[in-house]
Amino acid sequence: MFYRLTLLLLSITMLSGAQPQAEYQQRVEAVRAIQGLAAFWDFVLREPQTNRFLAHTPSGPLYPLNAANYVRDYWQEGRAATYDDFPILGVGPFGQGVRILDEPEATFRPTLLLERARFHDGPLDVGGPGRSVSMAVWMVHQEGNHAVAGIWHEGTDLQHQGGSAARVETGRRQYALFTGLAANRGASAVHVSENGRSSFGDRYARNLATTKRLIPSAGKEADDQAINDHWSVAGFVFDNQRNVAIAYLDGEAEDFWIEEGLFEHPFFKWPANGWKQAQLRRMPGLQDGEDPDFPGDQFYAPPEERPLRRKRIASTSSERIWEHTYEYTRVRVTERRTPGGVWEVTSRELIALRVNPFWFGHDLYKPRLPEEGGPFTIGRVIHSSRSVGTVGVIGGVAVYNRALTPAEMRKLAAVGFSGNGARRRAKLLRVDDLAR
Repeated sequence: MFYRLTLLLLSITMLSGAQPQAEYQQRVEAVRAIQGLAAFWDFVLREPQTNRFLAHTPSGPLYPLNAANYVRDYWQEGRAATYDDFPILGVGPFGQGVRILDEPEATFRPTLLLERARFHDGPLDVGGPGRSVSMAVWMVHQEGNHAVAGIWHEGTDLQHQGGSAARVETGRRQYALFTGLAANRGASAVHVSENGRSSFGDRYARNLATTKRLIPSAGKEADDQAINDHWSVAGFVFDNQRNVAIAYLDGEAEDFWIEEGLFEHPFFKWPANGWKQAQLRRMPGLQDGEDPDFPGDQFYAPPEERPLRRKRIASTSSERIWEHTYEYTRVRVTERRTPGGVWEVTSRELIALRVNPFWFGHDLYKPRLPEEGGPFTIGRVIHSSRSVGTVGVIGGVAVYNRALTPAEMRKLAAVGFSGNGARRRAKLLRVDDLAR
């Protein structure tokens, strides 16, 4: 009933804009029609009493977003955030977009935040055995490579240039959309965590899939027209049954491998080393390059039972070198002939890692209690580096508590757009037209 009343209130303000209103409702219903919707913020639906942004859900409008400055909340520095710190662009695929600004104050990092207690153990709280999650975000990228939306509290226990936090909490990561991080700056990327904290022996989480293509960027100094020309749909799927995280951009999940400089890569050197440590640990004795303190639950061990392709690199009467391609790895295998004439594997070397899709053989982190979990945030996440983050415009965030199919991800990417690929254009709605 509350949902119907709220939509009625919204509709009354749109009465004379019949065609834009019909288009708006059609687009919202296209997002809602896909099975498994947990929440969809279009930044048009708002709470009547407070004007906070609400999410469309199967149960009606829920999940009001608060404006928060997480530096003030955790370091007790800086001013409080309000909705005035999220300027509105009155045009977008759903009629409105929220600007995430390049904030000049180092103590001011505003984010739109849904408190943990409002969604703990609910449809948005995806984690634990067998649970999958998908997300689509209608956005304009201007600058930056950090978080866009998700449950990704990185913890305030890590020391960084911001100094020690007054409110210290360990990491509470589950899933989130990023714009590439150091994995591929400016790309669409999905970050997932099985423990809420770190991975592969590093201090940060390092399980991530990324697109090879970058999100088309409007540039930091873009005017409204330039921004309107750069709408994209970034998204992801974490499929628990297939053990994969898949990054999408405009409905496509292109295949992506890291080959050159893998063990020096600023991001993927961590899972690469996790793979190497797993190999060395299986061999008797302490091997050259083996870290005896490497955590055994942080090995990276995607399936390698049988190669999809075998390519002979070199061969002599006593030694053979092969290149084995598996679903998520490419490995150089060296074999030597024993005195008895049997070929034995003497070394395995990782030479390429597939990073879209990215193998993730875990369940997502599932906090037992609300106080052990993080909030859902849009625009920024809580993290000790306190960087500006991703600058741009967010026009819609949809979360599903299941693994969407490629066809469903393409359907979401088509909402509000015409044409194909990078040349397609957004068919924008304007709040002024809806309210006329």
